[in-house]
Amino acid sequence: MAGIYIHIPFCKQACHYCDFHFSTSMKKKDELLAAICSEIKLRKSEISSAIKTIYFGGGTPSLLNKEEINLLITEVYKNFEVEKNIEITLEANPDDLTKDKLYQLSETKINRLSIGVQSFFEEDLKLMNRAHNALEAKECLKIAAQYFENISVDLIYGIPGLNDQRWEKNLNTVLAFGIPHISSYALTVEPKTALKKFIESGEILPVSETDSHRQYLILLDKMKKEGFVNYEFSNFGKEGYFSENNTAYWQGKSYLGVGPSAHSFDGKVRSWNVSNNIQYINQIQKGELPIERETLSKTNQYNEYLMTGLRTMWGVSLTKINQEFGDVFSTYLLEQAKKPLADGLLVLINETLLISEKGKFLSDGIASNLFMIE
Repeated sequence: MAGIYIHIPFCKQACHYCDFHFSTSMKKKDELLAAICSEIKLRKSEISSAIKTIYFGGGTPSLLNKEEINLLITEVYKNFEVEKNIEITLEANPDDLTKDKLYQLSETKINRLSIGVQSFFEEDLKLMNRAHNALEAKECLKIAAQYFENISVDLIYGIPGLNDQRWEKNLNTVLAFGIPHISSYALTVEPKTALKKFIESGEILPVSETDSHRQYLILLDKMKKEGFVNYEFSNFGKEGYFSENNTAYWQGKSYLGVGPSAHSFDGKVRSWNVSNNIQYINQIQKGELPIERETLSKTNQYNEYLMTGLRTMWGVSLTKINQEFGDVFSTYLLEQAKKPLADGLLVLINETLLISEKGKFLSDGIASNLFMIE
């Protein structure tokens, strides 16, 4: 199976924590959508297997209307073999999801919504400079459930000023709507973001790793009690509602990314498009791909597998390491794993290395300590 990621680089306004590629001007929207369609045609030979997922990310894909979404989906169907039970996800902001908009989306092939709520408290939304308010967040979930069964909600913890009681209220509010999938992330301070500048100037309190860790443990406990499976560090789903797109990514499946700044990966080669809308449009119009590629060495492929595998419930298979990378890598991994195993941060079950409950919040650091250095 394979997936297609479509990057829609437009937003109404800039969230203070965001470092993704986007523009708040939509003057070039028509030209950019035409360029994405052209890129899909230009790259149709890059995937030979059937497409299992289409994922609209951004940016804010919910700014697109029904006709624009159909245009892009149709282009995928014209150029690729598509599985019958394909999952098609649209990332959406609550302020876009009016009753009319949700009805229009229900008339497309979109069958999964990923809604960026982040918080149900005004102070948090203002701190992050989100475009919606708390009432819109609740109203859109109530209406969305009338049109879509497969809904995911994004929440952020570790926000300066967010105490544990408010964090639990956020979780309880989502659960009250019967949402079957939750993606939850710690607020991170990325370089060159407004959040970083505000923290450095003292306008906003620093992000506390201690608070983030404690709130992550509250998240784990709550989701477990409510019957959700923590299939990847930040993703929690009821059985039958795991994100096919997320699962494929964390299991190292091939995906093709189209649109400015979009990344692609086929297991050995990683590529990425230019992060500039005008340059992207101009090159595509010339029939050129605005792309850079990097072929991963065997060592980098091994490190990539460790990083993604240890974030998931499926872990890292020693058998796969031995078969795909050889004895040198499997021997090295077992040697490096001795200490985290002894410390209870890793467990070894049926020839599979897994992050323990104790080690979950440290999974990326644990994985990096297992890397092989070229």
